Amino acid sequence: MLLDKIYKRLEEKENKMIDIRRHLHENPELSFQETKTASYIENFYKGKDCVVRSNVGGIKGITVDIKGSKPGKCIAIRADFDALPIEEETGLPFSSKNKGVMHACGHDAHTAYMLVLAETLIEFKEELSGTVRVIHQPAEEVPPGGAISMVEDGVLNGVDAVLGIHVMSTMKTGEVFYKSGKVHTGRATFKVTIKGKGGHGSMPHLANDTIVGAANFVTSVQTIISRRINPFDSAVVTIGSFDGKGSANVIKETVFLEGDVRIMNEDCRSIIEEEFSRLLRGTCEAYDLSYTLDYKNDYPVLENDYEVTKLVAEALKEANISEVSSVAECEAQTPSEDFAYYARQKPSCFFYVGAHKEGTTMYPHHNPKFDIDEKSLLISAKSMATGLLKCLKEDN
Repeated sequence: MLLDKIYKRLEEKENKMIDIRRHLHENPELSFQETKTASYIENFYKGKDCVVRSNVGGIKGITVDIKGSKPGKCIAIRADFDALPIEEETGLPFSSKNKGVMHACGHDAHTAYMLVLAETLIEFKEELSGTVRVIHQPAEEVPPGGAISMVEDGVLNGVDAVLGIHVMSTMKTGEVFYKSGKVHTGRATFKVTIKGKGGHGSMPHLANDTIVGAANFVTSVQTIISRRINPFDSAVVTIGSFDGKGSANVIKETVFLEGDVRIMNEDCRSIIEEEFSRLLRGTCEAYDLSYTLDYKNDYPVLENDYEVTKLVAEALKEANISEVSSVAECEAQTPSEDFAYYARQKPSCFFYVGAHKEGTTMYPHHNPKFDIDEKSLLISAKSMATGLLKCLKEDN
């Protein structure tokens, strides 16, 4: 059976996955700046029997087509490869060499398992049905994200479905999770500048205090969720930065606010934006302040296709993956994910592989101490191969 052969070959290459992951972890690059990482990926495929397309989307995106000898569908499998602006504090022997940059979300693991899986699929091309399109995507972390540019550049042309995996430090190693329907939030970000009239703290009547007005707005904006959004819809408005630092006896003239919005229903997007603007306008009018607003909608709600997710889940449950202890449905995930742009265009399944090291403190994604159990690399490769082969052969 082809899947068993692939499993065996992946087991033989587990150390190779780990070596690649550690190399990438030591050499992280920020979103839209992944020049060396993209070159590393391209060089990996040199001399291999596949079709490589570089600079997809004009952002260092790479696709690799692996055409099997048997008829079948075209299924895309995606891995991202950008890092975050975080100073690493893991103390790992292969910690980041780039100051202030860290693979704190597992994208190094995604790329490592995907490279070795792709190499293995190429080795078994003669037994493979259909075509596999490997999508190596940069810039997942920073809007507008890399996926949208790659989609606009035709990365999904001829593709029947798209699969993706995220390793999760918040889930136990050996556990694999999936969910049909809405699985990741949509997002918007905003930057606000509120301006009044500065002055001396002892003479507030001669100034116009932006701190008071901005503080009122921060409180008022939370009523959008409690009083304008249907209680059965999930949404969050976060003011993540309130920059009003000054001196104790100085009335601040300008305050800067920054934050984001998360939604699980796209119908809420316009409601929140309109109410946000209305409250900001009204607050500034009430306090005689002026403002500028930069409000940007970006990643959509990620919705997994029911049929494709069912196929993947059934395949994983039926498979004999010795390293997997359980396959189960999970709750929706609160972060946003630009895989949503693929899922908007094609039936897709984005699922999760546990990566928490047993006996260690769990640090969430985007934490400076974030790390993964490297056993999750082999599990990811086997899990993706399992779902992939099922989708390649399935007749809808």
